[in-house]
Amino acid sequence: MDAVDAVFCPNRSGAVSNPLLDQLPSYQSLLYRRKSSGSNSTKRRSISRGRYGSTSSHSGSGRGASLRTEERPMPARSVPDHRLARELPLSLEEKRRYKEQRLQQHGELSGWAQWRLSSRHYLKRLKEESVEALSALQLWRADIHLIEGMFGTGILSYFSFLRFLVLLNFVMFLLMFSFVMLPIITATHTTSVNSTFANGGGGECSVYPPRDRQGLVNFHQHIIDLLSGTGFLEQTYLFYGYYKVENIHFLSFSYNLPLAYLLCTITYLLLSLLWIVKRSATGFKRKLVQDEERFQSFCNKVFAGWDFCITNENAARLKHSSLLYELKTDLEEERIRQKMAERSRKEKCRIYSLRIALNLFVVAVLVCCFYCIYSATIFSQQKQAQCQKCYFIVELIIEYLPSIVITLANFITPIIFSIIISFEDYSPAFEIRFTLMRCVFMRLASIGVLLFSLWSQITCGEVCPCGYNHKVYPCWETHVGQEMYKLMMFDLLIIASVTVFVEFPRKILVNHCNCGLVKWWGQQEFAIPQNVLEIVYGQTICWIGTFYCPLMPAINTIKYFLVFYIKKVTLVNNCRPASRPFRASSSTFFFLAVLLIGLALAAVPVVVSIAQIHSSRACGPFVNFTTSWEVVPRTVSQLPQGLMAFLYTLSSEAFAVSFFVITCLAMFYVIALAGAHKRVINQLREQLAMEGRDKRFLIQKLCQAQADLSAHSSRSRSGLSYRGNQKSSTSGVYVVRPLVQYETQA
Repeated sequence: MDAVDAVFCPNRSGAVSNPLLDQLPSYQSLLYRRKSSGSNSTKRRSISRGRYGSTSSHSGSGRGASLRTEERPMPARSVPDHRLARELPLSLEEKRRYKEQRLQQHGELSGWAQWRLSSRHYLKRLKEESVEALSALQLWRADIHLIEGMFGTGILSYFSFLRFLVLLNFVMFLLMFSFVMLPIITATHTTSVNSTFANGGGGECSVYPPRDRQGLVNFHQHIIDLLSGTGFLEQTYLFYGYYKVENIHFLSFSYNLPLAYLLCTITYLLLSLLWIVKRSATGFKRKLVQDEERFQSFCNKVFAGWDFCITNENAARLKHSSLLYELKTDLEEERIRQKMAERSRKEKCRIYSLRIALNLFVVAVLVCCFYCIYSATIFSQQKQAQCQKCYFIVELIIEYLPSIVITLANFITPIIFSIIISFEDYSPAFEIRFTLMRCVFMRLASIGVLLFSLWSQITCGEVCPCGYNHKVYPCWETHVGQEMYKLMMFDLLIIASVTVFVEFPRKILVNHCNCGLVKWWGQQEFAIPQNVLEIVYGQTICWIGTFYCPLMPAINTIKYFLVFYIKKVTLVNNCRPASRPFRASSSTFFFLAVLLIGLALAAVPVVVSIAQIHSSRACGPFVNFTTSWEVVPRTVSQLPQGLMAFLYTLSSEAFAVSFFVITCLAMFYVIALAGAHKRVINQLREQLAMEGRDKRFLIQKLCQAQADLSAHSSRSRSGLSYRGNQKSSTSGVYVVRPLVQYETQA
């Protein structure tokens, strides 16, 4: 043991420099930085040597004692924390001593202090129990646990996201029902109600002919009305045109329905924004940590990548394949990154030219799809305006022609995008993200093209005396609501039809047919991103249509209920997880980011229709106003003078500039704080890397010392002289390799 002691335990009698610790990679890195900077060298040397214990002022035993003191857990008697013992990061023995000390201190307290402490513990325990009780009342709790156990957390994220949208739509429905529908419902059954119906100035602009089918109506006409929102559904609570009420008087209280209608619209948009941002903040922090390349190493995937929620054998096998796929993806990304670094100028010009050409082709495909949507919308509106009697199927196709074209575009373009992306030579992870973003743009922009097509027919500039095409669209808000209603119903029909007529027969063919083509086709994969895009598309339609169809959130809530059970049945019986899974670490943040894009797209047409487009003069609560926003300044002008002056101050330019300046200062402070935290994190990472290199260096020296010790023992047995033994024992102290070799090995 003389050689080992000579390496790790140098002479303790004097304060001499340790030649082994001076060769640590971390200490040499600090010396290199000191030489490169050329300032504060003495201070840095003292700090670095004091940190790593390699200065002449500290002995080896002192360094070992200090390290043991720093690494030892805090004893129970020195813990100043007031948390419960089970929550402290201590061993079981330390927790027992801590609990005994707390009980002893509790006995020495006064009666008032004891009551406060016991009350605090009781309230904390009550809060934990209430949280557990509320978690037991979660929607689909058992079903989601079953899905998690069978398929893991990746697919669980989709169903959790669907549950969030169900709750969001239900809250939106409660908001619209409580402040818009309920006053009218109660007013119709109360004798003290005084409802004022505006005439909109008279004339042809205020004429809104009834659309109910008169006389004997065929059964298929009722089906068309149910699927398109026309006929008997048009004059109901479902659409905007039914709410032709300005004020409702309950005894001495006057309820301003137009103001409530507008404020509810603004509230559900802001509520959706805040709720999504709150949920996405947690997902973003988790994604930021898990997607950091330093922590996404191969050992983390091998040793910590398993999903212990999986209990199904097939799901476990698929999880094995997904982990293997992720490892292959990482290796492929490293290969592509190395290939990109080695590209010549000619190869770069070729690949960039190819990407530009393919992106131009993608733009051409999108333009073609948008033109088809625009043409189908114009054709459908013109045919509906002619009111020609057609066969049931033809009439239904004309009604749903824009929805059919949008669905075909959403089905064809992802296939084209997936083929094109293979020629653009991107990394596998970027291929998935880029294809998804193209699909997101296609799905959401198609809704924008549909609305643009409708408004090009509704608005006619200065030619129309009413500000809109009142002859074809006497209540244009109801017509837009009907289009959104048809999009939502058709989306639900497509989801159910694909499940029944495509996925079930495919599963039967795969299980009972031995044809090579069928086996090559394989079982249906449950692609999480594509399914998420479907429900984000439906939610965007709901946000747009709620202003024109107040019952749209209730319909969307029922729709997502059905979609949940449809997707659950098809997942359990027909599908398997995707062989190229979307990373679970980024699923939640990606879903909410796409949902935020949909919310931004939905807010634009709603805000434009509220602030710019003339409101209908024959229907709805805003018949007395030029635009829907006009109700706000008129209501403010009727308030008391002090409150009106306060509101005008809030809307003034001075307040806007001051608020903007304060917001910018707060943003700069947060950015500076984030930069400081980032620098600290980088320093800690560098320190961790240095410690890893130090451990590697010390392990190598330990192995060398053990080899020298074994050589020393063998030479002792063979009868070597004491001089030879002395030389072999001292060689383990001073024989070291150059520093560059350890740096490259680490």
